[in-house]
Amino acid sequence: MSLFLAALRLQLRLAPRSPGTLQVWATAPLFTAVFLSIAEHAHRTDLASFSVVAPTLMGQWALTLGIAGEIIAEERNQGTLEAVIATPGRFSVVVVARILAVSLLGVTTMAEAWLVAGLGFGRWIDVPHPVVLAAALLANAAAMAGTASILSSLFVLMPSARIVQNTLTYPLYLLSGVLVPLSALPAWAGAVGRAVFLSWSADLLRAALDGPAVPRPVTRIAVVALLGLSGYLIGALLLSRVLRRVRRLGTLTHT
Repeated sequence: MSLFLAALRLQLRLAPRSPGTLQVWATAPLFTAVFLSIAEHAHRTDLASFSVVAPTLMGQWALTLGIAGEIIAEERNQGTLEAVIATPGRFSVVVVARILAVSLLGVTTMAEAWLVAGLGFGRWIDVPHPVVLAAALLANAAAMAGTASILSSLFVLMPSARIVQNTLTYPLYLLSGVLVPLSALPAWAGAVGRAVFLSWSADLLRAALDGPAVPRPVTRIAVVALLGLSGYLIGALLLSRVLRRVRRLGTLTHT
Protein backbone atom coordinates (compact mmCIF):
# COMPACT_ATOMS: atom_id res chain seq x y z
CA MET A 1 0.00 0.00 0.00
CA SER A 2 2.86 2.41 0.79
CA LEU A 3 4.31 1.81 -2.68
CA PHE A 4 0.93 2.48 -4.28
CA LEU A 5 0.39 5.71 -2.35
CA ALA A 6 3.94 6.93 -3.01
CA ALA A 7 3.52 6.39 -6.77
CA LEU A 8 0.10 8.05 -6.66
CA ARG A 9 1.46 11.14 -4.87
CA LEU A 10 4.41 11.37 -7.25
CA GLN A 11 2.18 11.42 -10.31
CA LEU A 12 -0.24 13.90 -8.75
CA ARG A 13 2.68 16.30 -8.37
CA LEU A 14 3.97 15.72 -11.90
CA ALA A 15 0.74 15.58 -13.89
CA PRO A 16 -0.51 19.20 -13.56
CA ARG A 17 2.68 20.41 -15.26
CA SER A 18 2.52 17.81 -18.02
CA PRO A 19 1.76 19.04 -21.57
CA GLY A 20 -0.67 16.16 -21.98
CA THR A 21 -2.70 17.22 -18.95
CA LEU A 22 -2.71 20.85 -20.02
CA GLN A 23 -3.83 19.84 -23.50
CA VAL A 24 -6.79 17.86 -22.15
CA TRP A 25 -7.80 20.73 -19.87
CA ALA A 26 -7.65 23.08 -22.87
CA THR A 27 -9.57 20.87 -25.30
CA ALA A 28 -12.37 19.64 -23.00
CA PRO A 29 -14.22 23.00 -23.13
CA LEU A 30 -13.84 23.06 -26.91
CA PHE A 31 -15.32 19.57 -27.30
CA THR A 32 -18.17 20.57 -24.99
CA ALA A 33 -18.91 23.64 -27.08
CA VAL A 34 -18.92 21.58 -30.28
CA PHE A 35 -21.26 18.90 -28.90
CA LEU A 36 -23.61 21.45 -27.34
CA SER A 37 -23.70 23.48 -30.56
CA ILE A 38 -24.74 20.37 -32.50
CA ALA A 39 -27.44 19.55 -29.93
CA GLU A 40 -28.74 23.13 -29.93
CA HIS A 41 -28.82 23.29 -33.73
CA ALA A 42 -30.80 20.03 -33.82
CA HIS A 43 -33.14 21.35 -31.09
CA ARG A 44 -32.19 18.37 -28.91
CA THR A 45 -31.81 19.97 -25.53
CA ASP A 46 -32.34 16.51 -24.02
CA LEU A 47 -28.81 15.65 -25.18
CA ALA A 48 -27.16 18.18 -22.87
CA SER A 49 -25.93 15.42 -20.57
CA PHE A 50 -24.20 13.76 -23.54
CA SER A 51 -22.36 17.01 -24.18
CA VAL A 52 -20.99 17.01 -20.63
CA VAL A 53 -20.28 13.32 -20.18
CA ALA A 54 -18.53 12.78 -23.51
CA PRO A 55 -15.74 15.38 -23.00
CA THR A 56 -15.24 14.07 -19.46
CA LEU A 57 -14.67 10.47 -20.53
CA MET A 58 -12.67 11.50 -23.59
CA GLY A 59 -10.35 13.63 -21.47
CA GLN A 60 -9.92 10.94 -18.82
CA TRP A 61 -9.15 8.23 -21.35
CA ALA A 62 -6.70 10.45 -23.23
CA LEU A 63 -4.85 11.16 -19.99
CA THR A 64 -4.74 7.55 -18.82
CA LEU A 65 -3.69 6.22 -22.20
CA GLY A 66 -1.04 8.90 -22.49
CA ILE A 67 0.53 8.24 -19.09
CA ALA A 68 0.41 4.46 -19.63
CA GLY A 69 2.83 4.97 -22.51
CA GLU A 70 4.81 7.83 -21.03
CA ILE A 71 5.69 5.92 -17.85
CA ILE A 72 7.64 3.41 -19.93
CA ALA A 73 8.95 5.89 -22.51
CA GLU A 74 10.22 8.43 -19.98
CA GLU A 75 11.94 5.86 -17.79
CA ARG A 76 13.51 4.30 -20.88
CA ASN A 77 14.73 7.63 -22.27
CA GLN A 78 16.22 8.61 -18.91
CA GLY A 79 17.95 5.27 -18.57
CA THR A 80 16.15 4.44 -15.32
CA LEU A 81 13.73 1.76 -16.53
CA GLU A 82 16.01 -1.12 -15.58
CA ALA A 83 16.59 0.33 -12.09
CA VAL A 84 12.86 0.82 -11.49
CA ILE A 85 12.02 -2.72 -12.56
CA ALA A 86 14.89 -4.15 -10.48
CA THR A 87 13.45 -2.73 -7.23
CA PRO A 88 11.62 -5.15 -4.88
CA GLY A 89 8.25 -3.41 -5.39
CA ARG A 90 5.87 -4.73 -8.03
CA PHE A 91 6.18 -2.64 -11.18
CA SER A 92 2.49 -3.24 -12.01
CA VAL A 93 1.49 -1.51 -8.74
CA VAL A 94 3.59 1.55 -9.65
CA VAL A 95 2.09 1.63 -13.13
CA VAL A 96 -1.56 1.42 -12.04
CA ALA A 97 -1.05 3.96 -9.23
CA ARG A 98 0.45 6.54 -11.57
CA ILE A 99 -2.26 5.95 -14.16
CA LEU A 100 -4.95 6.29 -11.49
CA ALA A 101 -3.52 9.65 -10.46
CA VAL A 102 -4.04 11.20 -13.89
CA SER A 103 -7.39 9.48 -14.28
CA LEU A 104 -8.57 11.17 -11.09
CA LEU A 105 -7.29 14.50 -12.37
CA GLY A 106 -9.33 13.91 -15.51
CA VAL A 107 -12.51 14.14 -13.44
CA THR A 108 -11.97 17.92 -13.41
CA THR A 109 -12.95 18.02 -17.08
CA MET A 110 -16.56 17.42 -16.00
CA ALA A 111 -16.48 20.67 -14.05
CA GLU A 112 -15.11 22.42 -17.14
CA ALA A 113 -17.82 20.94 -19.35
CA TRP A 114 -20.54 21.86 -16.83
CA LEU A 115 -19.34 25.47 -16.70
CA VAL A 116 -19.18 25.74 -20.49
CA ALA A 117 -22.75 24.44 -20.74
CA GLY A 118 -23.96 26.96 -18.18
CA LEU A 119 -21.92 30.05 -18.98
CA GLY A 120 -21.71 29.57 -22.73
CA PHE A 121 -25.12 28.12 -23.56
CA GLY A 122 -27.27 28.88 -20.54
CA ARG A 123 -27.73 25.15 -19.92
CA TRP A 124 -27.10 24.75 -16.21
CA ILE A 125 -27.35 21.00 -15.90
CA ASP A 126 -28.81 19.79 -12.62
CA VAL A 127 -27.18 16.96 -10.69
CA PRO A 128 -30.18 15.12 -9.18
CA HIS A 129 -28.10 12.12 -8.09
CA PRO A 130 -24.78 13.50 -6.76
CA VAL A 131 -23.89 10.37 -4.76
CA VAL A 132 -24.36 8.12 -7.79
CA LEU A 133 -22.42 10.58 -9.94
CA ALA A 134 -19.48 10.72 -7.50
CA ALA A 135 -19.39 6.93 -7.10
CA ALA A 136 -19.57 6.43 -10.87
CA LEU A 137 -16.72 8.88 -11.47
CA LEU A 138 -14.50 7.14 -8.92
CA ALA A 139 -15.32 3.67 -10.25
CA ASN A 140 -14.67 4.86 -13.79
CA ALA A 141 -11.30 6.36 -12.81
CA ALA A 142 -10.26 3.06 -11.24
CA ALA A 143 -11.51 1.08 -14.25
CA MET A 144 -9.56 3.33 -16.60
CA ALA A 145 -6.37 2.79 -14.62
CA GLY A 146 -6.85 -0.97 -14.59
CA THR A 147 -7.67 -1.16 -18.30
CA ALA A 148 -4.83 1.12 -19.39
CA SER A 149 -2.37 -0.98 -17.38
CA ILE A 150 -2.96 -3.77 -19.92
CA LEU A 151 -1.28 -1.61 -22.54
CA SER A 152 1.84 -1.08 -20.45
CA SER A 153 3.11 -4.50 -21.47
CA LEU A 154 2.83 -3.46 -25.12
CA PHE A 155 4.70 -0.25 -24.40
CA VAL A 156 7.56 -2.24 -22.87
CA LEU A 157 7.87 -4.25 -26.07
CA MET A 158 7.48 -1.34 -28.47
CA PRO A 159 10.04 1.44 -29.02
CA SER A 160 7.18 3.97 -29.22
CA ALA A 161 3.71 3.95 -27.68
CA ARG A 162 2.33 6.62 -30.00
CA ILE A 163 0.85 4.21 -32.55
CA VAL A 164 -1.17 2.33 -29.95
CA GLN A 165 -2.28 5.55 -28.26
CA ASN A 166 -3.54 7.04 -31.51
CA THR A 167 -5.38 3.82 -32.42
CA LEU A 168 -7.24 3.44 -29.12
CA THR A 169 -8.77 6.91 -28.78
CA TYR A 170 -11.55 7.95 -31.16
CA PRO A 171 -12.48 4.43 -32.37
CA LEU A 172 -12.99 3.42 -28.74
CA TYR A 173 -15.06 6.53 -28.00
CA LEU A 174 -17.45 5.57 -30.80
CA LEU A 175 -17.52 1.84 -30.10
CA SER A 176 -18.19 2.27 -26.38
CA GLY A 177 -21.10 4.68 -26.75
CA VAL A 178 -19.32 7.73 -25.38
CA LEU A 179 -20.23 9.89 -28.37
CA VAL A 180 -23.53 8.24 -29.35
CA PRO A 181 -25.70 5.66 -27.54
CA LEU A 182 -24.92 2.01 -28.26
CA SER A 183 -28.52 1.63 -29.43
CA ALA A 184 -27.65 3.85 -32.42
CA LEU A 185 -24.86 1.50 -33.51
CA PRO A 186 -25.21 -1.79 -35.43
CA ALA A 187 -26.18 -4.75 -33.25
CA TRP A 188 -22.73 -6.35 -33.45
CA ALA A 189 -21.04 -3.08 -32.45
CA GLY A 190 -23.39 -2.65 -29.51
CA ALA A 191 -22.62 -6.15 -28.29
CA VAL A 192 -18.89 -5.49 -28.46
CA GLY A 193 -19.30 -2.12 -26.79
CA ARG A 194 -21.01 -3.70 -23.78
CA ALA A 195 -17.74 -5.51 -22.99
CA VAL A 196 -15.99 -2.12 -22.69
CA PHE A 197 -16.25 -0.46 -19.28
CA LEU A 198 -16.65 2.97 -20.88
CA SER A 199 -20.11 2.05 -22.19
CA TRP A 200 -21.29 1.29 -18.65
CA SER A 201 -19.65 4.43 -17.29
CA ALA A 202 -21.17 6.64 -19.97
CA ASP A 203 -24.70 5.28 -19.42
CA LEU A 204 -24.39 5.60 -15.65
CA LEU A 205 -23.05 9.16 -15.71
CA ARG A 206 -25.76 10.30 -18.09
CA ALA A 207 -28.42 8.62 -15.95
CA ALA A 208 -27.09 10.45 -12.88
CA LEU A 209 -27.62 13.78 -14.69
CA ASP A 210 -30.91 13.11 -16.44
CA GLY A 211 -33.33 13.42 -13.54
CA PRO A 212 -35.38 10.23 -13.06
CA ALA A 213 -34.28 7.57 -10.60
CA VAL A 214 -31.14 5.73 -11.68
CA PRO A 215 -32.01 2.04 -12.16
CA ARG A 216 -29.71 -0.47 -10.44
CA PRO A 217 -26.91 2.00 -9.63
CA VAL A 218 -25.02 -0.36 -7.30
CA THR A 219 -25.05 -3.18 -9.84
CA ARG A 220 -23.88 -0.92 -12.66
CA ILE A 221 -21.10 0.60 -10.58
CA ALA A 222 -20.04 -2.91 -9.58
CA VAL A 223 -19.82 -3.89 -13.26
CA VAL A 224 -17.56 -0.92 -14.01
CA ALA A 225 -15.36 -1.78 -11.01
CA LEU A 226 -15.25 -5.46 -11.96
CA LEU A 227 -14.23 -4.71 -15.54
CA GLY A 228 -11.50 -2.41 -14.22
CA LEU A 229 -10.25 -5.04 -11.78
CA SER A 230 -10.21 -7.62 -14.57
CA GLY A 231 -8.14 -5.22 -16.64
CA TYR A 232 -5.64 -4.74 -13.84
CA LEU A 233 -5.25 -8.49 -13.27
CA ILE A 234 -4.75 -9.09 -16.99
CA GLY A 235 -2.32 -6.18 -17.18
CA ALA A 236 -0.30 -7.40 -14.19
CA LEU A 237 -0.06 -10.90 -15.66
CA LEU A 238 0.95 -9.67 -19.12
CA LEU A 239 3.47 -7.20 -17.70
CA SER A 240 5.08 -9.91 -15.58
CA ARG A 241 5.46 -12.19 -18.59
CA VAL A 242 6.72 -9.44 -20.85
CA LEU A 243 9.32 -8.34 -18.30
CA ARG A 244 10.60 -11.91 -18.00
CA ARG A 245 10.88 -12.08 -21.78
CA VAL A 246 12.76 -8.79 -22.27
CA ARG A 247 15.11 -9.62 -19.40
CA ARG A 248 15.92 -12.94 -21.05
CA LEU A 249 16.47 -11.32 -24.45
CA GLY A 250 18.22 -8.23 -23.08
CA THR A 251 15.90 -5.87 -24.96
CA LEU A 252 14.41 -3.94 -22.04
CA THR A 253 15.95 -0.60 -23.00
CA HIS A 254 15.89 -0.91 -26.79
CA THR A 255 15.13 2.29 -28.71
